[in-house]
Amino acid sequence: MARVIDSEEYREKTHVFRDREHAGRLLAEKLEAYRGDPSALVVAIPAGGVPVGYAISKKLGLPLEVAVTRKLHVPWNPEAGFGAVTWNSLVEVNQPLVQNLGLTDSQVEEVIEKEKKEIKRRRRLYDREEFPDIEGKHAILVDDGLASGFSMLTTARAVKLYNPGRVTVAVPTAPLRSIEMLRRHVDEIYCLNIRSGLYFAVASAYRGWRDLTDQEVMGYLKGST
Repeated sequence: MARVIDSEEYREKTHVFRDREHAGRLLAEKLEAYRGDPSALVVAIPAGGVPVGYAISKKLGLPLEVAVTRKLHVPWNPEAGFGAVTWNSLVEVNQPLVQNLGLTDSQVEEVIEKEKKEIKRRRRLYDREEFPDIEGKHAILVDDGLASGFSMLTTARAVKLYNPGRVTVAVPTAPLRSIEMLRRHVDEIYCLNIRSGLYFAVASAYRGWRDLTDQEVMGYLKGST
C-alpha cells in the first residue's frame, strides 16, 4: 500500500493554484528528496500534465518524458470516460459503467480505435514515438489532477510493463476516493490538495484553468531538453 503525502495547508480547499506551473513548483517542494537523482525521471500525461511535469523537472533537475494515455470518451459526453488506452496499447475498460451506459461492443471498439489514432498522432507530433528505457528507474507519473483516477491507474499499469524500480504518482489535486483506489498499485502518492465529498472537479483547484494547445505542449517539451 502506497504512502500518501499531502499538504494540510491545501486540504479540502478549492482554487489553491494559480495555474499548472504553479502547482508543479509546489509539488516539486514535496519531491525535493529526488532532486538530481540519476535514477529518477518525470513522466507526464499530456496535455494538462505536461506543464506540471515541466515545472517539477526544471526545479529538480530531472528529465521530462511523456506517457500518452487517452481517456475512452463516452460518445455523447466527451467530458466523461469509461476507461483508458495507453501508448503501448494497454486498454482498461470500466465494464460495469459500460453496461450502465448501454454501450455496445462495436461502440467501445470504435472509441478505442479513435483514441489509438490520436495517441499515434500526438507521439509523432511531440517527437516521442519511442518510450524511454526505465528498467530499474524511478518513474514519477504526473498529471494536473485525478478525477476517477482511471487514466492514471492505466498509465501506472502500462509503465510497470517496463520493469521500473519504483513508481510514484505526483498530482496537484485529487478526490480521496481516487487516492485510495491508486494506493494498491504504486509505491508513493504525492497530492497537495486532497478533497472528500461527492462532487469533485480538477479545474476547481485552479484559479486559472484552460485547455492546452499542441503547440504549447510541444513548447514545454522542447524547453525541457
